[in-house]
Amino acid sequence: MVSLRQLGSTTPSNARLHDDHRFRALLSPEDWGRLPVSIWRRFSKRLADGATVVYVGEVDQAEMSRAGFWFAQAARLIGGPLPTTANTDVPMIVAVTEDAASGGQIWTRICGRPQGFPQVIHSAKRFAGPTGLEEYLGWGLSMSLRVCVSDGALAFHSAGYTLAIAGRRWRLPAWLTPGDLTVTHSDLGGGAFRFALEIVHPRFGRIIRQSATFRESAP
Repeated sequence: MVSLRQLGSTTPSNARLHDDHRFRALLSPEDWGRLPVSIWRRFSKRLADGATVVYVGEVDQAEMSRAGFWFAQAARLIGGPLPTTANTDVPMIVAVTEDAASGGQIWTRICGRPQGFPQVIHSAKRFAGPTGLEEYLGWGLSMSLRVCVSDGALAFHSAGYTLAIAGRRWRLPAWLTPGDLTVTHSDLGGGAFRFALEIVHPRFGRIIRQSATFRESAP
């Protein structure tokens, strides 16, 4: 298990600080100004094409209802983009790679388990779609995201799911989706931050919640 105390917090040599305006462009100047400077820096760091920044941390909160368990199992048919367990005190690594082909970022999340191999989740953030940002999950499935500022944190809210088939996009009905997804990035000070995932189903209520604290790994 990785301890946050063992990690440094330095800037990779392949990053150009404050040179990436893609996330900033999704917010009004007033909303961007409400964020802590540390979040500005984290989301304004432009990596060279193909370069990767790694964040290392630990899951400290996790909940999963029975409905959430079954949604997560069903999602394994498209690569398993949802947490499949509610384990805490397990290590988690997030690697963000600049993708020159799409102009976006490839996100790889590795979540440890008490036994066996870790769960690995791949997705790509693309600065496209009706909201200006979408998460591509694979198999033609994308989730549009709306970005806002809430209580000094940067929040990403799902705004519909689409499936691309034969060059056309089809919006998925609500009953085929896990519900409303929110990911919140909040600063903890001292180089640490929290990423929290929450999914609320219109019928079953909150079905999944996972929260982890991270620091940027030293090169």
